[in-house]
Amino acid sequence: MPNSGLDAVDCRIVAELQSNGRLSNVELADKIGLSPSPCLRRVKRLERDGYIEGYRAALRRDRIGLGFSVFLGIKLDGHTNERALQFEQAVIAMPENVACHLVSGEADYFLEVVVPDLRDYQRFLVDKLLNMPITPCTRAVPKASASGEARTAGTS
Repeated sequence: MPNSGLDAVDCRIVAELQSNGRLSNVELADKIGLSPSPCLRRVKRLERDGYIEGYRAALRRDRIGLGFSVFLGIKLDGHTNERALQFEQAVIAMPENVACHLVSGEADYFLEVVVPDLRDYQRFLVDKLLNMPITPCTRAVPKASASGEARTAGTS
């Protein structure tokens, strides 16, 4: 890890928990070569110091009725901090939006939108996103594969 302030043992703890956040303390301690008590102290410190912000379940979106994912490139109409903050606050509040990233280049933001199907995506786009007072220009890319989800599941 680049200049993270973590020692080698902490880096191994973080790597193991990224791979499997459900490891028991005893299993984690065994994998990194510590006894359970110092391992638990380190994990608690990593949590307290904000290196570990939580543990999450990785869901199969298609199994829970959210089988349509789209990445949207958003170019805002005008560039002011106020407009950007308004946009961010609005899209973060939309349950269909699962990620909002400020980027540079052709787009100002990339959103990841997850809905049941194409009809729900159209409804989201027309009724919510394009109906915002800050008129964004959009470019959509439907998600073709879920390979990235397995790699990042439960890591944040």
